Amino acid sequence: MNDAVLPAEARNDLARGLQAMGLDAAFAEPLGAYLALLARWNRTYNLTAIRDPREMVTRHLLDSLAMRPYIEAGRLADLGTGPGLPGIPLAITRPGLQVTLVESNGKKARFMREAVRQLGLGNARVAESRAEALDEPAAYDHLTARALDTLAGIIEVGGHLLRPGGTLLAMKGVYPHEEIAALPAGWSVGTVHPLTVPGLTGERHLVEVVRA
Repeated sequence: MNDAVLPAEARNDLARGLQAMGLDAAFAEPLGAYLALLARWNRTYNLTAIRDPREMVTRHLLDSLAMRPYIEAGRLADLGTGPGLPGIPLAITRPGLQVTLVESNGKKARFMREAVRQLGLGNARVAESRAEALDEPAAYDHLTARALDTLAGIIEVGGHLLRPGGTLLAMKGVYPHEEIAALPAGWSVGTVHPLTVPGLTGERHLVEVVRA
């Protein structure tokens, strides 16, 4: 795979996915550049278990972008973001959103700093820290965690970062009835949005949890 660009099949998948999601085709270039950089670093640093570029388009980029309609602006902390998912795709496609990429793994944090630099993302910053150790209380309008923990677990480690009235936007597979029932006091479910991700089979939901 060329270091600078995605293979043609993956670029075509990305273009079709953006079209299906009603997103500007101009996003394909920076999103593709991010994914090509991730694939190159992944060969050395093992940042993600997914290695096939076409699968990365579907399971990393398009899956991350499925939550984009439900977050437009403000300050977002992306907890346990790994190599920057969903935070970097959201920062690329929502320039009015200020994204803090929270990740304790040094290799992943170094990769994200390089990605932010190469992509010129002035609305993204990397916080190399565990979520529970990040000393920015009530600093964020939104939290997200794509694959971090249960809803209660996310709140336990990162709930202090969210302002009163702010929302946790958690990506889940099937409708998480048990997790919703186990929410701690002071937190309530707003809306659960079923998501459609081009090329991805199986259920996907975005759960909005509101801090009282």
